[in-house]
Amino acid sequence: MKYISTRGQAPALNFEQVLLTGLAPDGGLYVPESLPQFSQEEIASWAGLDYTDLAYKIIKPFVGDCISGDELKTIIDDTYVDFRHPSVAPLVQLDKNEWVMELFQGPTLAFKDFALQLLGRLLDYVLERRHQKVVIMGATSGDTGSAAIQGCKRCSNIDIFILHPYHRVSEVQRRQMTTVLEQNIHNIAVQGNFDDCQSMVKASFNNQGFLPEDRQLVAVNSINWARIMAQIVYYFYAALALGGPMRPVAFSVPTGNFGDIYAGYLASKMGLPIDQLVVATNTNDILHRCISSNDFTKHPLVHTLSPSMDIVVSSNFERLLFDCYGRDGEAVNELMTRFQTEDVKLSEEAFSNVRKLFDSYTVSEQETVQTIAKVYDDTEYLLDPHSAIGVQAARSVRRSSGIPMITLATAHPAKFPDAVMQAGYPHKPDLPHHMSDLFMLEERYEVIDNDIGLVHDFMVNNLSA
Repeated sequence: MKYISTRGQAPALNFEQVLLTGLAPDGGLYVPESLPQFSQEEIASWAGLDYTDLAYKIIKPFVGDCISGDELKTIIDDTYVDFRHPSVAPLVQLDKNEWVMELFQGPTLAFKDFALQLLGRLLDYVLERRHQKVVIMGATSGDTGSAAIQGCKRCSNIDIFILHPYHRVSEVQRRQMTTVLEQNIHNIAVQGNFDDCQSMVKASFNNQGFLPEDRQLVAVNSINWARIMAQIVYYFYAALALGGPMRPVAFSVPTGNFGDIYAGYLASKMGLPIDQLVVATNTNDILHRCISSNDFTKHPLVHTLSPSMDIVVSSNFERLLFDCYGRDGEAVNELMTRFQTEDVKLSEEAFSNVRKLFDSYTVSEQETVQTIAKVYDDTEYLLDPHSAIGVQAARSVRRSSGIPMITLATAHPAKFPDAVMQAGYPHKPDLPHHMSDLFMLEERYEVIDNDIGLVHDFMVNNLSA
């Protein structure tokens, strides 16, 4: 399988090459040249497979011959062995034909574990084989950083630098990153917001001259194709658990950077019968405005109770636009260039294509808290604020009560105690046993001004030999 850039001016790469590449040289994101296609009969034959066996079926075509089948199966099996629930991604029923899929059973209690535990092992395998050292540079609005650190910390060929917005992630999220004290782990608290951190990462990938000649940057943010690939699997897993592919299903996804719901879009393109995909946003609602009224303009970032979704520039949306513009890289490049400095709209055809594929809804802070309270009152099931946004959006724009609606529960409620307690929960929700000592551990991180030069200096001075 080959991978091409959304901006059409970069050479095609194989899986191993794209794994080690962030943004394409032309500023675009890599996508498969074509998608594997699965028939309804083939999907039906997967019913009852363990999560890892299903993951192998879906991931193998994307990897091609870059990793042998036996070695890839071992990597996938190792990835999910530390997840706390035997189902890996269990479904919990809230109401008739209404479910949440718990994607927080991994080691850092967030859906990012599904992709980043796999990414770390893939990198470990490839770098050992190539006798190569690399530098991971990532930006996090809360969950990507800890999942990346847990997934990659054991790899001796990687130095990891994670940027997070200072005082703009929850205490649990921060401590999950900053209490990992291995010498190759470096946490940087940037005195800015997430978009500032993400802009630094993108600029660094576009110009890596600050690094020594023998090092290159590798992406752990969802611009890395391997992360999207891993997330496709749980859409198939949920559908099969609820009678698919013989009946369609619908999904509601708390959405910030658009990677998670883009994986659902790909699942539908690969043959999974998905009736509806709901883009659920918080007050930072550029995606809702674009999908509902073709308003693709940047508004100032607002800090909310759901900080992992406090994002204005949703990087992975470009991957969807590439398809909606008929895979015309020149048109995407022109749109995204103008988007940096002016208010833009999608072309009529592209907007029509987006509208065919997605519904959207934006959930206020008050609605978020009310949803946590109502679901707990009705079912004694405790949602985190991001998952609550997904549930409320699903209930607001659901097309059919006869089709199972699955909200992706993207984080454990213990990561966001303030929001949960605002909803009337009587105390901070307990952390799982394996994290019970989190608040007693030593922290280590560096606070740096919102200045890319200072960040680059810190990175260069802290590279391993």
